[in-house]
Amino acid sequence: MPLPGFLIAGVPKAGTTALHAALVRHPQLYLSRVKEPKFFLSDGPPPTLGGPGDVQTYQEHVWRRADYEALFAPAPPGTLRGEATPFYLYDLDAHDRIQALVPDAKLILLLRDPVDRAHSNWTHLWSAGLEPEADFLTACRAEEQRRADGWAHFWHYISLGLYGRQVQHLYKVFPREQVLLLRYRDLKDAPAATLDRVCDFLGVPAGVLREIPRENVNRHVVEDNGVNRVLRGLLRTGGQFGHRFPVPLRLAARGPILTLLHRKQGTRPVTTPQERAALLPLFVDDIALLQDVTGERYDDWLSVDRHARAR
Repeated sequence: MPLPGFLIAGVPKAGTTALHAALVRHPQLYLSRVKEPKFFLSDGPPPTLGGPGDVQTYQEHVWRRADYEALFAPAPPGTLRGEATPFYLYDLDAHDRIQALVPDAKLILLLRDPVDRAHSNWTHLWSAGLEPEADFLTACRAEEQRRADGWAHFWHYISLGLYGRQVQHLYKVFPREQVLLLRYRDLKDAPAATLDRVCDFLGVPAGVLREIPRENVNRHVVEDNGVNRVLRGLLRTGGQFGHRFPVPLRLAARGPILTLLHRKQGTRPVTTPQERAALLPLFVDDIALLQDVTGERYDDWLSVDRHARAR
C-alpha cells in the first residue's frame, strides 16, 4: 500500500516547511506534493466550525484513506515516502492513529524556543489578516477562550509550545529510535550537518543535500493603522464565509487585499524581553519535563535575553 515511511510531525513555525523543501530534492525520498495533508488529525471529516479561516483550512484536509494513499502513488520505485504535517506532535490522538496505520514510520521533530515559536505563529496569522489582536500578549491570553470556542490548533500559541508533555506521550507510543529530535536553530545555523543527520536517520545517502531553500522567507510588515484594520477586517470576514465560494473566486478576491496589506516590507518584529518575561513562566515546568524526557538540555530557552540565547 502507498503509505508514508516517515513523517515530519512537528512543530509549526519551526522550520518544517524549509525541511520539506530541502528533502524533496533528495533522489531517494518522495514527499507528497500536498505539504500538510493532516490525515492523522481526525478519524473522519474535520470540523465545520472554528476561528477566522479555519473552515477553509479544514476543507483542505486529506481525510479519506484512498485520497491519502493517492498522494504517495506517484513515488518512484525504491524511494522512501513521507509527508510533513507539523501538528501531529501536538495532537496526542494523532500519535495513536499513526501507530495503528504505519507503526514503523520514522518521525522527525523540529523544536523551537516556545516563546519565539508562539510569536512567529502570531505574526504569521497577523500578517495573513486573520489574527484580530494587534498585541501579541493579548492574543496569547485569548487562547483559553479560543480553544473553548473550537478554534483550530494553529491558534493555540502557548499550548503548541508545551513540547515536554507531547514528546513524553509520543515516547509511550513509539520507540525512541523511531524519533529524531532536531532544533530549529540547528537547521538554520548548520543546514548541511542537520540534513545529513536527517538522511542518516532515514537510511538514505547523506552528503546529497547541502542547503535549505529560502522560498519560505516572509518580509511583510503589517502595521496596526486605519487602512490595515479595514483590510484585515475584510480578510477575516472572507475567512468566515469564503468557504461557501469556489476556490478560484476566493483567491481572486483575497489576492488584491493581501497585496495591499503586504505593501510594506522590512525586518519582521522579534519577541521583546518584556514579552519573554511575561510568557516564560508558562513554559518553565514543561521545559524541565522535556529535558527529563529527552535527556537533552534546553537551558537557553529559559533566558529573557535574546542575545544570550543566540550564543
